[in-house]
Amino acid sequence: MREEAIIKRRFTEDELIAQLFAPLASEEGLGLRDDAALVPLRSGDLVVTTDALVCGVHFFADDPPALIAKKALRVNLSDLAAKGAEPLGFLLTLALPTDWTNDWLRSFAAGLAEDARDFACPLYGGDTTATPGPSTLSITALGRVPPGRFVARSGARPGDAIYVSGTIGDAALGLFVRRGEAFAGRLSADAREHLLGRYLLPRPRLELTRSLRDFASAAMDVSDGLAGDLAKLLRASGVSARIELAHAPFSSAVRQAVAADTALADIALTGGDDYEILCCARPEIAPRLEQAAREAGVQLTKIGEATPGDAPPAFLASDGKQKYFNRLSFSHF
Repeated sequence: MREEAIIKRRFTEDELIAQLFAPLASEEGLGLRDDAALVPLRSGDLVVTTDALVCGVHFFADDPPALIAKKALRVNLSDLAAKGAEPLGFLLTLALPTDWTNDWLRSFAAGLAEDARDFACPLYGGDTTATPGPSTLSITALGRVPPGRFVARSGARPGDAIYVSGTIGDAALGLFVRRGEAFAGRLSADAREHLLGRYLLPRPRLELTRSLRDFASAAMDVSDGLAGDLAKLLRASGVSARIELAHAPFSSAVRQAVAADTALADIALTGGDDYEILCCARPEIAPRLEQAAREAGVQLTKIGEATPGDAPPAFLASDGKQKYFNRLSFSHF
């Protein structure tokens, strides 16, 4: 019975990438251990990243189509920002179910056009197709970094300061607000609006792009949850870390939600859709990164320090005791 269960167990997301697809990757694919591919060119290195959004998984069928389009582009721009890349353009693949309408598509295209203009990231091309299943869209974004300036996940070293931009947990709790969870009724209208807005419309931290190139030793965006994405960065770098959870940057809306239900603190730390930047810097360089972030108008909070070894990160509560999570991040499988 045990052998049968082992045979039938399906790959985790990390396993299927590492075992099935990483062997297919070229040198430019970086072993599929990062958020993007890196293609050296004479005029600068090309950075390529892609993300798919599926109705019922990443957005609701009745979400505003303009916001769906913007979210699809912005999650890719977030990856480019974390790699220190300036956006160049993008490709769009759109699979539409049988109930699509002209009005839905017009609104979708209008939202996409607005962000393409505002982020100087035009549409290069793509594909459209029909699907019997839910609507699905995929964007492949292209960016550029100066030669040798790509900010990989794998550059953190013991002693590096660990930072996260903005605030975390807003979008994960915003999803709960979108679902109408009971705690939402105990929040102020402003708090509900803030959390829902962060879920519907990510804010790619492109203002940090140059700062990361200049001062960060490693970086990635937080898409699946702070705790889990930190663990991924540390594994790629071959280090561990001590994280002070009391320093985790929560917005007033998240603090209000946690006051209503303390279990929401874990969700804020492990839930997805933050699209903030997790980064590291050498201790002698860290003050310059902090200053650059201030000048860029982006909040950057130190949450811990990289340590030697390959053990999972130690998350320390305010009383100094180690905190353990049932799961570190969102996973599709």
